[in-house]
Amino acid sequence: MIEILSPAQVDQARVSGALVADVLQAMKARATVGTNLLEIDAWAKEMILDAGAVSCYVDYAPSFGNGPFGHYICTAVNDAVLHGMPHDYALADGDLLTLDLAVLTGGIAADAAISFIVGEQQRPEDLAMIDTTERALAAGIAAARPGAKIGDLSRAIGTVLKADGYLVNTDFGGHGIGTTMHGDPHVPNSGRPGRGYQLRPGLLLALEPWIMADTDELVVDEDGWTLRSSTGSRTAHTEHTIAITENGAEILTLPSTR
Repeated sequence: MIEILSPAQVDQARVSGALVADVLQAMKARATVGTNLLEIDAWAKEMILDAGAVSCYVDYAPSFGNGPFGHYICTAVNDAVLHGMPHDYALADGDLLTLDLAVLTGGIAADAAISFIVGEQQRPEDLAMIDTTERALAAGIAAARPGAKIGDLSRAIGTVLKADGYLVNTDFGGHGIGTTMHGDPHVPNSGRPGRGYQLRPGLLLALEPWIMADTDELVVDEDGWTLRSSTGSRTAHTEHTIAITENGAEILTLPSTR
Protein backbone atom coordinates (compact mmCIF):
# COMPACT_ATOMS: atom_id res chain seq x y z
CA MET A 1 0.00 0.00 0.00
CA ILE A 2 1.20 3.50 -0.83
CA GLU A 3 0.71 5.93 2.06
CA ILE A 4 0.19 9.66 1.68
CA LEU A 5 0.86 11.29 5.04
CA SER A 6 -0.92 14.27 6.54
CA PRO A 7 1.07 17.43 7.40
CA ALA A 8 0.98 16.38 11.08
CA GLN A 9 2.38 12.96 10.19
CA VAL A 10 5.15 14.56 8.12
CA ASP A 11 6.01 16.71 11.13
CA GLN A 12 6.30 13.51 13.18
CA ALA A 13 8.49 11.98 10.47
CA ARG A 14 10.88 14.89 10.99
CA VAL A 15 11.19 13.88 14.64
CA SER A 16 11.84 10.24 13.70
CA GLY A 17 14.31 11.27 11.02
CA ALA A 18 16.34 13.48 13.32
CA LEU A 19 16.56 10.67 15.88
CA VAL A 20 17.73 8.19 13.24
CA ALA A 21 20.41 10.61 12.07
CA ASP A 22 21.54 11.42 15.61
CA VAL A 23 21.87 7.74 16.52
CA LEU A 24 23.83 6.99 13.35
CA GLN A 25 26.24 9.87 13.95
CA ALA A 26 26.71 8.85 17.58
CA MET A 27 27.42 5.26 16.56
CA LYS A 28 29.87 6.44 13.88
CA ALA A 29 31.76 8.46 16.48
CA ARG A 30 31.96 5.45 18.83
CA ALA A 31 32.87 2.89 16.14
CA THR A 32 36.63 2.83 16.58
CA VAL A 33 39.22 0.09 16.18
CA GLY A 34 38.37 -2.64 18.69
CA THR A 35 34.69 -1.72 19.05
CA ASN A 36 32.48 -4.81 18.96
CA LEU A 37 29.42 -4.85 16.72
CA LEU A 38 27.35 -6.03 19.67
CA GLU A 39 28.42 -2.92 21.58
CA ILE A 40 27.13 -0.75 18.75
CA ASP A 41 23.82 -2.60 18.87
CA ALA A 42 23.58 -2.09 22.66
CA TRP A 43 24.39 1.62 22.37
CA ALA A 44 21.80 2.07 19.60
CA LYS A 45 19.20 0.27 21.72
CA GLU A 46 19.91 2.57 24.65
CA MET A 47 19.55 5.74 22.55
CA ILE A 48 16.35 4.52 20.89
CA LEU A 49 14.67 3.50 24.12
CA ASP A 50 15.83 6.61 26.00
CA ALA A 51 14.15 8.70 23.28
CA GLY A 52 10.89 6.82 23.75
CA ALA A 53 11.13 5.48 20.21
CA VAL A 54 10.35 2.02 18.85
CA SER A 55 12.83 -0.06 16.86
CA CYS A 56 11.67 -1.08 13.40
CA TYR A 57 14.18 -3.94 13.37
CA VAL A 58 14.07 -5.92 16.60
CA ASP A 59 10.77 -7.67 15.80
CA TYR A 60 11.07 -7.39 12.01
CA ALA A 61 10.30 -10.71 10.32
CA PRO A 62 9.75 -10.33 6.54
CA SER A 63 9.48 -13.21 4.11
CA PHE A 64 13.06 -12.79 2.87
CA GLY A 65 14.74 -12.96 6.29
CA ASN A 66 15.22 -15.59 8.96
CA GLY A 67 13.30 -13.47 11.43
CA PRO A 68 12.76 -11.87 13.72
CA PHE A 69 15.90 -9.80 13.23
CA GLY A 70 16.35 -9.44 17.00
CA HIS A 71 18.68 -6.40 16.95
CA TYR A 72 18.33 -2.63 16.90
CA ILE A 73 20.71 -1.65 14.11
CA CYS A 74 22.22 -3.26 11.00
CA THR A 75 26.03 -3.50 11.05
CA ALA A 76 27.50 -4.56 7.71
CA VAL A 77 31.29 -4.91 7.49
CA ASN A 78 33.42 -4.95 4.32
CA ASP A 79 31.77 -7.43 1.91
CA ALA A 80 28.45 -7.28 3.78
CA VAL A 81 26.11 -4.62 2.38
CA LEU A 82 22.52 -5.15 3.53
CA HIS A 83 20.76 -6.42 6.68
CA GLY A 84 24.07 -6.92 8.49
CA MET A 85 23.23 -8.71 11.72
CA PRO A 86 25.33 -7.57 14.71
CA HIS A 87 27.55 -10.36 16.00
CA ASP A 88 30.68 -10.87 18.09
CA TYR A 89 33.22 -9.07 15.90
CA ALA A 90 35.73 -6.39 16.91
CA LEU A 91 36.26 -3.72 14.25
CA ALA A 92 39.73 -3.59 12.70
CA ASP A 93 41.66 -0.68 11.25
CA GLY A 94 40.48 -0.13 7.68
CA ASP A 95 37.15 -1.93 7.98
CA LEU A 96 34.39 -0.47 5.81
CA LEU A 97 31.33 -0.30 8.05
CA THR A 98 27.73 0.39 7.05
CA LEU A 99 25.19 1.26 9.74
CA ASP A 100 21.50 1.11 8.80
CA LEU A 101 18.78 2.19 11.21
CA ALA A 102 15.00 2.69 11.26
CA VAL A 103 12.79 3.79 14.16
CA LEU A 104 9.23 4.86 14.85
CA THR A 105 8.23 7.87 16.93
CA GLY A 106 4.58 8.77 17.28
CA GLY A 107 3.74 5.92 14.92
CA ILE A 108 5.78 7.26 11.97
CA ALA A 109 9.02 5.69 10.73
CA ALA A 110 12.26 7.01 9.28
CA ASP A 111 15.17 5.03 7.81
CA ALA A 112 18.77 5.91 6.91
CA ALA A 113 22.19 4.37 6.37
CA ILE A 114 25.80 5.55 6.31
CA SER A 115 29.04 3.91 5.20
CA PHE A 116 32.47 4.92 6.52
CA ILE A 117 35.99 3.65 7.18
CA VAL A 118 37.04 2.67 10.69
CA GLY A 119 40.47 3.79 11.83
CA GLU A 120 43.36 5.24 9.83
CA GLN A 121 43.70 2.89 6.86
CA GLN A 122 41.58 4.80 4.33
CA ARG A 123 41.69 2.88 1.05
CA PRO A 124 41.05 5.24 -1.90
CA GLU A 125 38.85 2.69 -3.66
CA ASP A 126 36.65 2.39 -0.56
CA LEU A 127 36.30 6.16 -0.26
CA ALA A 128 35.45 6.37 -3.95
CA MET A 129 32.74 3.75 -3.58
CA ILE A 130 31.17 5.57 -0.63
CA ASP A 131 31.33 8.84 -2.57
CA THR A 132 29.54 7.21 -5.50
CA THR A 133 26.61 6.13 -3.32
CA GLU A 134 26.39 9.59 -1.75
CA ARG A 135 26.33 11.31 -5.14
CA ALA A 136 23.80 8.82 -6.46
CA LEU A 137 21.56 9.51 -3.46
CA ALA A 138 21.87 13.26 -4.05
CA ALA A 139 20.88 12.75 -7.69
CA GLY A 140 17.83 10.71 -6.70
CA ILE A 141 16.76 13.35 -4.20
CA ALA A 142 17.21 16.12 -6.77
CA ALA A 143 14.86 14.26 -9.13
CA ALA A 144 12.16 13.85 -6.45
CA ARG A 145 9.39 16.40 -6.84
CA PRO A 146 5.61 16.42 -7.30
CA GLY A 147 4.69 15.03 -10.71
CA ALA A 148 7.92 13.07 -11.14
CA LYS A 149 7.74 9.31 -11.56
CA ILE A 150 9.55 6.65 -9.56
CA GLY A 151 11.43 5.74 -12.72
CA ASP A 152 12.87 9.26 -12.84
CA LEU A 153 14.45 8.76 -9.41
CA SER A 154 15.69 5.29 -10.31
CA ARG A 155 17.23 6.57 -13.53
CA ALA A 156 18.99 9.43 -11.71
CA ILE A 157 20.45 7.06 -9.11
CA GLY A 158 21.45 4.39 -11.62
CA THR A 159 23.09 6.88 -13.97
CA VAL A 160 25.58 7.88 -11.28
CA LEU A 161 26.27 4.31 -10.18
CA LYS A 162 26.82 3.03 -13.72
CA ALA A 163 28.89 6.05 -14.80
CA ASP A 164 31.36 5.14 -12.06
CA GLY A 165 31.58 1.59 -13.38
CA TYR A 166 29.45 -0.29 -10.88
CA LEU A 167 26.94 -3.03 -11.63
CA VAL A 168 23.48 -2.42 -10.16
CA ASN A 169 21.35 -4.97 -8.33
CA THR A 170 17.66 -4.04 -8.40
CA ASP A 171 16.35 -6.80 -6.11
CA PHE A 172 16.74 -4.53 -3.09
CA GLY A 173 16.40 -0.76 -3.23
CA GLY A 174 14.48 2.19 -1.89
CA HIS A 175 10.90 2.02 -0.68
CA GLY A 176 7.91 3.87 0.58
CA ILE A 177 7.82 4.52 4.31
CA GLY A 178 5.27 5.88 6.77
CA THR A 179 3.40 4.05 9.50
CA THR A 180 5.53 1.02 8.63
CA MET A 181 9.21 0.85 7.69
CA HIS A 182 8.78 -0.88 4.32
CA GLY A 183 5.93 -0.06 1.99
CA ASP A 184 5.17 0.63 -1.64
CA PRO A 185 6.40 1.89 -3.97
CA HIS A 186 9.65 0.02 -4.55
CA VAL A 187 12.40 2.34 -5.81
CA PRO A 188 15.02 0.33 -7.75
CA ASN A 189 18.51 1.77 -8.04
CA SER A 190 18.19 1.78 -11.81
CA GLY A 191 15.18 2.30 -14.03
CA ARG A 192 13.47 3.99 -16.95
CA PRO A 193 12.36 7.62 -16.70
CA GLY A 194 8.67 8.41 -16.93
CA ARG A 195 7.64 5.03 -15.52
CA GLY A 196 5.97 4.04 -12.28
CA TYR A 197 4.05 5.82 -9.54
CA GLN A 198 3.70 9.59 -9.79
CA LEU A 199 5.03 11.43 -6.75
CA ARG A 200 2.75 13.71 -4.74
CA PRO A 201 3.08 15.79 -1.57
CA GLY A 202 2.85 13.72 1.60
CA LEU A 203 4.67 10.72 0.11
CA LEU A 204 7.70 9.55 2.11
CA LEU A 205 10.45 7.58 0.41
CA ALA A 206 13.61 5.94 1.72
CA LEU A 207 16.15 6.13 -1.10
CA GLU A 208 19.18 3.88 -0.72
CA PRO A 209 21.86 3.45 -3.37
CA TRP A 210 24.14 0.51 -2.57
CA ILE A 211 26.88 -1.12 -4.60
CA MET A 212 29.48 -3.86 -4.55
CA ALA A 213 32.92 -3.28 -6.03
CA ASP A 214 32.90 -5.88 -8.79
CA THR A 215 29.56 -7.71 -8.90
CA ASP A 216 25.79 -7.37 -8.63
CA GLU A 217 25.34 -10.85 -7.13
CA LEU A 218 24.46 -11.31 -3.47
CA VAL A 219 24.89 -14.26 -1.13
CA VAL A 220 23.24 -14.68 2.27
CA ASP A 221 24.96 -15.66 5.52
CA GLU A 222 23.91 -18.61 7.64
CA ASP A 223 22.17 -16.12 9.95
CA GLY A 224 19.55 -15.81 7.20
CA TRP A 225 19.87 -12.02 7.10
CA THR A 226 23.27 -10.63 6.23
CA LEU A 227 23.69 -10.09 2.49
CA ARG A 228 27.21 -10.04 1.06
CA SER A 229 28.88 -9.61 -2.29
CA SER A 230 29.25 -12.99 -3.98
CA THR A 231 32.92 -12.29 -4.77
CA GLY A 232 33.93 -11.06 -1.30
CA SER A 233 34.45 -7.54 -2.66
CA ARG A 234 33.85 -4.43 -0.59
CA THR A 235 30.50 -2.66 -0.55
CA ALA A 236 28.89 0.69 0.31
CA HIS A 237 25.36 1.85 1.14
CA THR A 238 23.92 5.32 1.74
CA GLU A 239 20.29 6.13 2.58
CA HIS A 240 18.01 9.04 3.48
CA THR A 241 14.29 9.28 4.13
CA ILE A 242 12.73 12.15 2.19
CA ALA A 243 9.30 13.77 2.13
CA ILE A 244 7.78 14.98 -1.10
CA THR A 245 6.56 18.54 -0.58
CA GLU A 246 4.97 21.12 -2.88
CA ASN A 247 8.46 22.50 -3.50
CA GLY A 248 10.39 19.27 -4.01
CA ALA A 249 12.07 16.84 -1.64
CA GLU A 250 12.90 17.46 2.01
CA ILE A 251 15.56 15.28 3.63
CA LEU A 252 14.19 14.11 6.98
CA THR A 253 17.15 12.09 8.23
CA LEU A 254 19.59 14.90 8.98
CA PRO A 255 21.10 15.27 12.47
CA SER A 256 19.23 17.56 14.85
CA THR A 257 22.45 19.48 15.54
CA ARG A 258 24.41 20.49 12.46
